[in-house]
Amino acid sequence: FPFPYAPYRIQEQFMEALYDALEAGRVGIFESPTGTGKSLSLICGALSWLRDWEEKRRQEEERLLALGAGGQDAAGQPDWVTAFVQSKEERDRVDRLKEEHIRRKKREDTLEKIRHNVQLKYAAKRKRCEEDEAKRLLQLSKEALSQGAGEGVLDQLDHNEEELILAEYESDDEKKVVSGLEEDDDDLEEEHVTKIYYCSRTHSQLSQFVHEVQKSPFGKDTRLVSLGSRQNLCVNEEVRRLGALQLINDRCMEMQKNKHEKKSDEENEGKKRRVSRTVCPFYSYEQMQFLRDEVLVEVKDIEQLVSLGRETKACPYYGSRFAIPAAQLVVLPYQMLLHEPTRNAAGIKLKDQVVIIDEAHNLIDTITCIHSAEVSGSQLCCAHSQLSQYMERYRKRLKAKNLMYIKQILYLLERFVAMLGGNVNQNPGCQAVSQTGTVLKSINDFLFESQTDNINLFKVQRYCEKSLISRKLFGFVERYGGPASAVKINKENQKLAGLQNFLLSLQQGSDKEGTPQSPPVEAEHDQLRTASPLMQIEGFLSALTNANQDGRVILNRQGTVGQSSLKFLLLNPAVHFAKVVEECRAVIIAGGTMQPVADFREQLLCCAGVDPARIVEFSCGHVIPPENILPIILCSGPSNQQLEFTYQTRDLPQMMDETGRILCNLCNVIPGGVVCFFPSYEYEKQVYGHWEKTGLLSRLSAKKKIFQEPKKANQVEQVLVEYAKCIKRCSQTGGQMTGALLLSVVGGKMSEGINFSDDLGRCVIMVGMPYPNIRSPELQEKMTWLDKTMPRAAGQAPSRVLIENLCMKAVNQSIGRAIRHQKDFASILLLDHRYARPAIFNKLPQWIRERTQVKPAFGSAFAELRK
Repeated sequence: FPFPYAPYRIQEQFMEALYDALEAGRVGIFESPTGTGKSLSLICGALSWLRDWEEKRRQEEERLLALGAGGQDAAGQPDWVTAFVQSKEERDRVDRLKEEHIRRKKREDTLEKIRHNVQLKYAAKRKRCEEDEAKRLLQLSKEALSQGAGEGVLDQLDHNEEELILAEYESDDEKKVVSGLEEDDDDLEEEHVTKIYYCSRTHSQLSQFVHEVQKSPFGKDTRLVSLGSRQNLCVNEEVRRLGALQLINDRCMEMQKNKHEKKSDEENEGKKRRVSRTVCPFYSYEQMQFLRDEVLVEVKDIEQLVSLGRETKACPYYGSRFAIPAAQLVVLPYQMLLHEPTRNAAGIKLKDQVVIIDEAHNLIDTITCIHSAEVSGSQLCCAHSQLSQYMERYRKRLKAKNLMYIKQILYLLERFVAMLGGNVNQNPGCQAVSQTGTVLKSINDFLFESQTDNINLFKVQRYCEKSLISRKLFGFVERYGGPASAVKINKENQKLAGLQNFLLSLQQGSDKEGTPQSPPVEAEHDQLRTASPLMQIEGFLSALTNANQDGRVILNRQGTVGQSSLKFLLLNPAVHFAKVVEECRAVIIAGGTMQPVADFREQLLCCAGVDPARIVEFSCGHVIPPENILPIILCSGPSNQQLEFTYQTRDLPQMMDETGRILCNLCNVIPGGVVCFFPSYEYEKQVYGHWEKTGLLSRLSAKKKIFQEPKKANQVEQVLVEYAKCIKRCSQTGGQMTGALLLSVVGGKMSEGINFSDDLGRCVIMVGMPYPNIRSPELQEKMTWLDKTMPRAAGQAPSRVLIENLCMKAVNQSIGRAIRHQKDFASILLLDHRYARPAIFNKLPQWIRERTQVKPAFGSAFAELRK
């Protein structure tokens, strides 16, 4: 494959290793620096294997089908001859192959028809226009009839409150309950062909990847489907306006439920007609089937998919899901694949499929984060108040099962607040916590101490999910729980004054009597409206259903009950990754910087029960020649001050002065951009302030314009644009100023996913070693768990290995920002003598490690940099 990114030698090694791993059904850990065109090489190698695999399958099918046809000719033979030639299992398999062959032929014919018959598209579009015009005329006639009917309008507003009532819930028949999708769309069920699931971290990375596939040799004849969340794919403006992902999900599910309830209501002619509920106009089976076929015909990214959905008046979210069975390549964020409920809801079946997880350097952290949850005391109290008011208002309209579950949820909320030392009936912002601090408990201990061990959390979680109670509660609060000025107080909602006052007290910071102290802040009000606290609590309840040994509950008591929180911390990510590696034919975990890989092998794969013989590692070199990179470990500065940035020494004035002197010397000789990484925002701010006092900052500013990484994500783009403009301007005009200096933070916005190529990053400097905060309760519990469950490696405790690995993963990600293509060049400076220790040195990426020089004195290092 003639890619411009890499020499064929490296690319060929990468492809061969990938092909072998897929053919043998391995779990591969692949490391390939960005310059090799890693993502595209991954997919082209995988699609090459898939083509060969499909050809082998086709040949095998033809052989078995021929054998089946031969068996029919021998119908006159004795039974024992027939049994000898063709066993029952083989006959069943032949029957399945025949059915699949018919389905595949039908699918291929349909796609070919769409590909070549343009008239079909225009006919469908004309039909949609006619339907839209008919709906518009019908709406106009309804409006004309309703003019002057004021009483009818008021009745309709009263009836609309029906939407807030929970439907009857039968907890004993959960297995029988089927979603609307399964109810009507049985003919969409299709056997999943062997396919590749390609996952990456962000929506933008996936879009870039799809564009590369479109340009590749496979772009014309690959059936590719892009998956995303409703937030990215929804085309219903009424739903999109809700903003928050959880609200969009709940509203969409409610609209699907309304569609099916509407049918049953129409059938009950003898009963009182119920109010019509909102149904999504884009959820049309015929149009989604058309969209599904369009998606399979041509490779489209998410933006193109959304445009197609608007044009065809079909839902891209469900239409893309319908296309999964027939697709060869499915592109999705890896959060969707790693979370089993989301995976199942999307219709993703991993049995005998291939999964490629790209940008997987933080895979363990991602799995841990997905399955962890945190709720604050104010959220618990707010949810309890809302749910209490909801139950009181609709008590006579709710079925017994609904009331039972609501009371269980209220009891759980009450006990959780009590564990934080508070009372749900008082304002959480005014309740002081007597015993502050952080306490860790096992799941069982937490449930016993909170006196909630007698409640079946699995059933409560299932109830929350099926009944859409958080959505109903949000609608209730939207209608009755806003500021007093926005709610008309009448006989019906006078009972809700307590809820309004409570919400106002949370929003405005009232005193104990509930008197507002200041006008509400608009931003806080928006946040209150767009997030129901019960949604967050549902995630916490779900987390508590993990096995006792796999997680911990952290009680963080701070100041007031409102500021305190309950957090579930997942300790064993392998339990949620095990099903992926068990079901898949092959799993490839890939990244540009995967070192150190021991974490993946031990914490993720071995703990998931993967046979060590099934794990294969591959790491290829970089595309740049050796002379294009100069990594240096610097042990001391210009004044012979030893560089050791520990927590005890890094705050010393002489250490900050020495760092400044090093930067001044480097900025005098290095053209273009210099990127300097600090361990934290706090330390970067402290050093910057010190340099301002000593005058060193003005000396630096004479050679390089200084930029600082912002904490807010929406300001990063602006800083990067100004940084690039400054470097370009200095290179064109010349003069005393030679470029720019960017002060960044390890693990911040600029340490991952940003390309400091060419003049944007001629030197990357790492100040100290960014060890994580070892005093963190979460990290301490993780270390304790590792020491209990993992074997010692090379005489080191697993907890110590974890700390070093977390540090070096962050370092490797940051220093890899500079070299981005085959002709790029840069120097890398590691300021700390501890980098020279063998245990640390060996955790650098191989392509950097084999070219690294250790310099005890600054003079020799500076001489190398000048060259």
